[in-house]
Amino acid sequence: MINPTVFRSRVLRPWLAALVLATGGQVLAQEVAGPPQKVAVLDMAQALFNSDKAKAVDQEVQAQTAEDQAKVRALAEEATALQEKLQKDAAVMSDDDKRKTAEQIQEIGVQYNFLVEKIQKLVQDRRQQFQETYAPNLIQAITEVVEAENYDIVYRSEAVLHYRSAYDITAKVTEKLNAQQ
Repeated sequence: MINPTVFRSRVLRPWLAALVLATGGQVLAQEVAGPPQKVAVLDMAQALFNSDKAKAVDQEVQAQTAEDQAKVRALAEEATALQEKLQKDAAVMSDDDKRKTAEQIQEIGVQYNFLVEKIQKLVQDRRQQFQETYAPNLIQAITEVVEAENYDIVYRSEAVLHYRSAYDITAKVTEKLNAQQ
């Protein structure tokens, strides 16, 4: 039986060295690396949510929540004014007035948190609904870009530590999404 270590050192290495010298290293590099591959990187969420359809949904949500957002801003201003009053006039306020002002601030905080959570839930639900509805469109757009550009590998941007912007096909996918009917 032939010892693999002896085979590599006596037979394979001289043969590889001769091959490298004869071809200038090109054949060996192709054999080791395989054929050149065209690689791309894609941020799927960005491609989807930068589309015209997603922007229209965002505008819809903004319109639906405009009244609540105005209330949130008004509550924040009211709480800030009460907080400033409490700090400025604390020395001359009675304990009862301080307690009532603190209770008002706390009640405003409860209302504020309720409205903020309501808005966030609506936005999150609509984005989730949009994502589920338009996932097939996204897959179709990705497929069209990959086939048109002849990519061998497409990585999700979240999985790549570093890449040049030239490899990013996110804008191309968004463009294909926008072109869909």
